[in-house]
Amino acid sequence: MKKTVLLFALAISIISCNKTTETKEFKTAYIDTSKLMEESTEAKDIESKYKDKSKVMGSQLEVEVNRFKSEAANFKQNAMANGQAWAQQKGAELQQREQELSYAQQAMLRQLQEESGVEMDSLVSNYRKAIKDFGKEKGYDYIYGTGDVASVLYAKDSYDITKEIIKLVNDKYKSSDKKEVKPETKKEEKK
Repeated sequence: MKKTVLLFALAISIISCNKTTETKEFKTAYIDTSKLMEESTEAKDIESKYKDKSKVMGSQLEVEVNRFKSEAANFKQNAMANGQAWAQQKGAELQQREQELSYAQQAMLRQLQEESGVEMDSLVSNYRKAIKDFGKEKGYDYIYGTGDVASVLYAKDSYDITKEIIKLVNDKYKSSDKKEVKPETKKEEKK
């Protein structure tokens, strides 16, 4: 009988301990991840860099495409005058060049996607670390993400810390940018 009472008392104490931990309030917040990526300076810089690179690579390819179009127009004009054998041979050459241009365009797009993907993955990784450090520093139990891939269905606006995180990552990016510039100027001075 004493064992039963002792087990009963132990069970009640365990249940009461669980209830006290369940009622603890957690400090939570959320970040609009879409807004973070849209408004962070570093993400804008990466996007701008690859738009510019795309224009440069695209203009080089455009020269080749225009040359091809010119040759195709000349082909149509000269096909009747030069005969069927010439037209078949030149037509096959033009088809091959068109296919090569298509492959070059696909390769350029793939290269841009891969390069920008690597930088964006690195950026997201750095932002996750910054958010984790921010959460620890500010004493948050949970920080949720909303945006394109929402993991929060509802949150009070007072829990939104997106602006604080944007300021944090922008300030961190600006300060790291200044640190990187100084060593380069010292190298140039040595030359």
